[in-house]
Amino acid sequence: MPYTEKRRGRDGKDYHRARYLRPDGKNYDTVKGTDGRAIKFPTKRTALKAAQDAESAAAAAAKRGGWVAPEKGRMTLGEYVRGPDERPEEGWAARSQDLAASSHQSYGYCLKHILPTFADSALADITSKQIDAWERREKASGAAVSSVRTYRKILHLILADAVDEGLIATNVAARRRGRGKRAGRSAARGPEKKFTSMLGALLLAERAALLSGRDDEFVACTVKSYTGNRWGELVGLEPEFVRPDGVAGHGLIRVEWQLYELESGELLRCPPKDDSYRDIDAPAFLTRLLMDHVTRSVPAACTCHQRRFVFRGRGSAGGGARREGPTLADVAKAAGVSTGTVSNVLNRPERVAEHTRARVEKVVAELGFVRRTGTTGDGEHWRRSGFATWIFEPAASGWFPKKAPYERRPVPVSGGPWPGLPVRGRSSAGRAEACWVPIKSGLTRHGLRHGHKVLMDELGTPKVLVDQRMGHIDTSVSANYSHVTTEMRVRLCEQLTEVWEAALSARLALCRTSAVPVLESLLREHEAALEGRAKIVSHLAPRRQPA
Repeated sequence: MPYTEKRRGRDGKDYHRARYLRPDGKNYDTVKGTDGRAIKFPTKRTALKAAQDAESAAAAAAKRGGWVAPEKGRMTLGEYVRGPDERPEEGWAARSQDLAASSHQSYGYCLKHILPTFADSALADITSKQIDAWERREKASGAAVSSVRTYRKILHLILADAVDEGLIATNVAARRRGRGKRAGRSAARGPEKKFTSMLGALLLAERAALLSGRDDEFVACTVKSYTGNRWGELVGLEPEFVRPDGVAGHGLIRVEWQLYELESGELLRCPPKDDSYRDIDAPAFLTRLLMDHVTRSVPAACTCHQRRFVFRGRGSAGGGARREGPTLADVAKAAGVSTGTVSNVLNRPERVAEHTRARVEKVVAELGFVRRTGTTGDGEHWRRSGFATWIFEPAASGWFPKKAPYERRPVPVSGGPWPGLPVRGRSSAGRAEACWVPIKSGLTRHGLRHGHKVLMDELGTPKVLVDQRMGHIDTSVSANYSHVTTEMRVRLCEQLTEVWEAALSARLALCRTSAVPVLESLLREHEAALEGRAKIVSHLAPRRQPA
């Protein structure tokens, strides 16, 4: 039975509280506002009306199975996610989710954007208006639209689990369909994905090899362009999964594992994304290119996984992989000095003033900074960011990225042999005779995977074979009646071979030689094949009879 309570506020004025019987019939609740505080009604009539409405709404919710005792929702979002007393093993991710290490990392990144706003809010007090306002603030701060959309999806998942556990009645993070202006939806689109032709992919692979000074990058970029492998699948490719026993004299690449890079720098050997185990048909030229590369490089077992991999990294840099804990930059910031000063304190203390040295040493002790000495086996593999920044992007755009104290600058190259050799060392820009023009500005490593999909579409490859090569799953009814045949696989391998030979012919037309040994060998072989074909055509051509 609803009733009212007359109270007197601190200002001496009287007000009324509205009380109503909970659906469990045991206790009474007070009508509260969106801030979680009891509403102060000016008159008894308005308070009683609010109490009657609240009791009716609670009874209707209980009838639908959607009523939850308010005290159950008093747990804060931070306690629910992190676990009581900061025990992660009892928190939301450990209790409710069965996640791979890569997903745990992704969820942790999203929580860094969610918890600062909602960690201290009780689950029952979070409203849809608060979530909408938080989403707008994240977008205004410069975060990508797609990233903010992911943050909200994770918050929706957290609150959905809280609903399932009976802590709150509804998921306020759910979006209502059909709301919002349709004309503004284009703002949520991501940037256009860039891709290039197979000639562009060949030129890019050549430049990547010139930048690195070895053949690994040429072979890897070519493999990615003609198979569409994901980055982790390419880095994690082992020699035993490159097999010559494919269809009609072609080979195949078995996608069984990937190397996934965690934030800690660890490269985790795990199944491919979405368990997309598959065999990718590799044309004969690509299989031979891979197997010759393995023969030349003779890969040894890495120290981190004790396994052999087709492609290797450039070796450890800066002491190897990133580690947990404070960095040199953290120490410098806390001590109010430069990173060079901190480095001198650690390596050449006699060069630093005594009072500065004492301040830096105190910060080192307080932060628990540990010097990174020696090297680790993690450098035996490519790093995602390092490869993209210093190999792939300069090869594609012709520009090195900004790195203090240098601004973004073009790749300095010599005048020959074509396309020019990167000039290195001091005053490289002054000694350079030219610079590279862009092949495709904005192209990323994943863009080569997009380019392979576009190429298959241009070649008229059946969708079922496209999905099989890309590792995608089509759950439509029509897909259940589509199957990959040997004829499809052979035809695609032959088409890819024709595209490869056309790219080599176009590259020969630009310049007959290359400073990349493996490409130079391919060009000589292709040139000899073209000359042989020309002789055959000339021999078979009908001869004119003398008059």
